[in-house]
Amino acid sequence: MDFKYSLNERPRVAIMVMYALQWLLIAVPVVLTSAFIARLQYDTLAEQTLYTQKLFGVMGLTMILQSLWGHRLPLVAGPAAVLLVGVMAALDASPEVIYTSIAVGGVVVALLAAMGWIKKLQPLFTPRISIVMMALIAFTIVPVFLRLIFADANHYVLSFVMAVVLPIAMAVANNRLRGVWKSVVVLIALIVGSVVYCAVAGLPSLEGATASGAGSLIITPKFDVGVIVAFLICYVALLINELGSVQSVSAFVGADNVPERSTRGVAMTGLMNVVAGALGVLGPVDYTLSPGVIAATGCASRYPLVLTGVGLVLCALFPQLVAVLAAIPSPVMGVVLLYLMAAQVAATFQMSGTAAAAKDFNGALTIGLPIMLALVVAFLPAEISSVLPAVLRPIVGNGFVMGVIVVMLLEHVVFRKRGL
Repeated sequence: MDFKYSLNERPRVAIMVMYALQWLLIAVPVVLTSAFIARLQYDTLAEQTLYTQKLFGVMGLTMILQSLWGHRLPLVAGPAAVLLVGVMAALDASPEVIYTSIAVGGVVVALLAAMGWIKKLQPLFTPRISIVMMALIAFTIVPVFLRLIFADANHYVLSFVMAVVLPIAMAVANNRLRGVWKSVVVLIALIVGSVVYCAVAGLPSLEGATASGAGSLIITPKFDVGVIVAFLICYVALLINELGSVQSVSAFVGADNVPERSTRGVAMTGLMNVVAGALGVLGPVDYTLSPGVIAATGCASRYPLVLTGVGLVLCALFPQLVAVLAAIPSPVMGVVLLYLMAAQVAATFQMSGTAAAAKDFNGALTIGLPIMLALVVAFLPAEISSVLPAVLRPIVGNGFVMGVIVVMLLEHVVFRKRGL
C-alpha cells in the first residue's frame, strides 16, 4: 500500500497528536475489557481502581518501549487474553501466587528470545495447534462473562436482554461503519451500554474509589509450582500471538529485518510481563487489530503509538478518571467480552478454512476433541475440582492448559504422520 506516512517517518506534531488520539480511542477499551478481573480478585473499589491504574501504566509503557526499541512497529499492546484465562482458572490461589507466576513466565519468554530459541520452537506450533489455542481462549472464558453478565441479581432480565441485543448491534455496527469508526465499535458499545444500563439500574457509587491504603505497588513474591507450570503453558499461546502480530504487521507495512523485529518484540514482551507480574497485573501482548486501522488512516508510522503510550500512562496518573472507567457496570463488560470472544471464534473458523486444517477426520478430531475436553474442565463443579491434588489443580483444573496438552499430544504423537 501507499501510505501517507511510512514506518519510520515522523508526521508533524499536530498530525501526530491526531493519529495518537485515534489509537488511544482503540487502546483504552482494550485495557478496560480485561481490567474487570480486579473485581473478582479485590473487594474494594479503591483496590480495583489501583489495579486498573497499574494496568494502564504497564500497557502504555509497553507501547512506548516496543515502538522505540522493541519490534518498532505500529502495534497496540493490551492485556493478554490467555493470561486472563489463566488467572480465572487460578482464582483459588492468592494474587501474589498468580502474579509471581506471570512474572516467571515473562522471564522464560525473554530468555527464549535472548537465546535465539524462537526459531527452533516455531515448528511445534502447527496451524491446527494455533487454531485450537485461539478457540480455547474464547470457549474457556465463557464462565467469566456469564458471571459478569449476571452479576446483579436485581436486574437479571435487563442483563439478559442486553446480552442478546448489544452483541447483535455491535455486529451490525461493525458491518456498516467504515474507516476508524469501525475500530471504535467496542468503545461505542461500552458508552452506550453503560448509559442504558445505568438509566435503568442507577448510577454506580464511586465512594472510596481513590481512598488511601488501597494496596501496595509491588507484590510480595510467592511461588507455587502447579500455578507456574499452568501459566508457562499459557505463555505458549502468548508467544504465538506475539509472533503472529509482529509478522503480520511487518508484512503489511513492508518492514525489513522481520526475524530481528520478532526477536526484539518477543524479548520486550517478556520483560514487560515481568514488570506486570511484579506490579500484580496482567501481562501485555501485541494485538493484531493494527492493519485495519493503518489501512483506514493511511498512517503506518510507529511514532504516534509513542504518544498513545504516553496517553495511557497519563490516564494511570489520574485515579478519579480511572475510577470512572473502572465503574462501568459488570453486565456491560460481560456483554462486550462476549462479543469479543465471538469475534475470536469467527477468526478461528476463518483461519481453519484458510489453512485447510480439518481436511480429514483426524485433522478435525485434533481440533474438536481438545476443545470439548477443555469445556468439560472449564465447567467442572467446584466440589470435583476441590478433591484434585493441590499441586495438580492449577493444571488439571485449567481448561485452556488441558486443551493445549491434548492438542499437542494428538498433533505430534497420535496423528503425527498425518499432520500438516
